[in-house]
Amino acid sequence: MKNPITICLLFFTLLSCKTKEKEIRTPEKSPLELGQVNVNTKSMEFFVSDTLYSGWNTFIYNNESQEVHFIMMDLYPEGITIGNTKSELLPPFDDGMRYIMENQMDSAMTAFGKIPEWYQKVKFLGGTGLVSPKYTVKSTVYLEPGRYMMECYVKMFNGTWHTSHGMLKEIIVKNEVSELTPPTTTAQIDISSTDGILLKDSLSSGRQVFQTNFIDQKVYENFVGHDVNLVKYDATASLDSLVLWMNWMNPRGLRTPAPVGFTFLGGMNNLPAESKGFFEADLTPGNYVLISEVPEADEKQLLFKFSID
Repeated sequence: MKNPITICLLFFTLLSCKTKEKEIRTPEKSPLELGQVNVNTKSMEFFVSDTLYSGWNTFIYNNESQEVHFIMMDLYPEGITIGNTKSELLPPFDDGMRYIMENQMDSAMTAFGKIPEWYQKVKFLGGTGLVSPKYTVKSTVYLEPGRYMMECYVKMFNGTWHTSHGMLKEIIVKNEVSELTPPTTTAQIDISSTDGILLKDSLSSGRQVFQTNFIDQKVYENFVGHDVNLVKYDATASLDSLVLWMNWMNPRGLRTPAPVGFTFLGGMNNLPAESKGFFEADLTPGNYVLISEVPEADEKQLLFKFSID
């Protein structure tokens, strides 16, 4: 007959085995469940999962290409798909840009007048700012469930859109919510159509996590709202050339090559009024500017300069 000590040892051994077996069987969380979205571009494409979780997501965008790109997340109206985009939305923008390149502004406006009505219902829910070749950036945004288009509409050397060359990907954001929570911030940026861009905190070199607060939002002359792009510039750079380049309606705007002397370090793409997003950057000594991709950003106070010692 077994004594009580032996029975207890057997009991705790079995309990320990069961616990270990349970731990072994518990599946690890995937990066997507944790809100980590890896995106790569090698040329004119987005390599990224077709399905994401809703809630907070951090986009880690690695631009391995030779051109400046960005990520913009467009939440589409019910029933509209990438097929509608290719057949109804891209042609007016393609035609309009071609006329702009030919200096036929009246014809361009006529072409843009054919943009489908459903486009007015698209909701822009952030992404990254502009990213220079061979750079990796991080942006954190809150995604609602639905059908999205991930896009980049920077222009090639001949003025044609990157969207028309493959930088347009349909993504489904499901109802299940990621486990990610917003990051701890080191600096706050307010942006509005009335007061422009305001950096509310002093900065030092090293890793910074910016919270971008969209006080309001409006549609500008270039059919999109304001955003925040972090750009470092050197002694060869002309801020006037950057301001002109940030307006895609200018024939040279958002067109390869980017203006000399600037390095694009990400940021936060368009968000609705009264919403927020986050982006990270490793700041080194030098001169920087926060700028929106709108016509005449300097005159709209949507350009903010600062330096790191």
